[in-house]
Amino acid sequence: MNENSNPPGGPKRGTPAVFALAALAALVGFAAVYGTLGRPDNSGLAEAPEPGAEAAATEPGRKAPGMPAFVYKKAPQPLADVNFVDGTGAAKTLADFRGKTVLLNLWATWCAPCREEMPSLDRLQRELGSDTFEVVALAVDRTGLESARKFLDSIGVTSLALYADETTRSGSALRAVGMPTTILIDPEGREIGRLPGPAAWDSAEAKALIASEMRGAGL
Repeated sequence: MNENSNPPGGPKRGTPAVFALAALAALVGFAAVYGTLGRPDNSGLAEAPEPGAEAAATEPGRKAPGMPAFVYKKAPQPLADVNFVDGTGAAKTLADFRGKTVLLNLWATWCAPCREEMPSLDRLQRELGSDTFEVVALAVDRTGLESARKFLDSIGVTSLALYADETTRSGSALRAVGMPTTILIDPEGREIGRLPGPAAWDSAEAKALIASEMRGAGL
């Protein structure tokens, strides 16, 4: 008898390995389904990673004192001039804000960290908003203006203007990896730096960061 053959009625050699491979394939399949179903239905973007997690994928530059998750560009870089609408439905682009330092916050109604962060952006706009600075909170959300309006009303936002992009294309055009993502933009419309994930934007550190960039721009 060939010594490599299996005894009659006995288990075939290699069966444990077959079972292990089948189990691994099932696990991979489950992970793929979970990863797809776990994303919000109305956007291709997920919630942003923890602050600082994307720093390695962004150009290294200066550090913002007290805000280590904020990553500067080595030099201001052009941004896509994305399209969206204001609270009246009028067409807007980022070019409409030229001449101001802008803190652009990309958010969505399904994003829990956005709900926690938004009041600090509202307070920042109330304190610093002017003809030289504006917080632009842009809802990148297929549910549109009315859903975004209800969201802001539900958390008592009173100082932020309503802006929405129901196509959600602005998220990809601005290379946002998730929600929220906040981009600091100079008066020429160029990205100074960004912070993926939520932050306390009315903190002393955040206000110092913005004030420093405004001074540098002569505002």
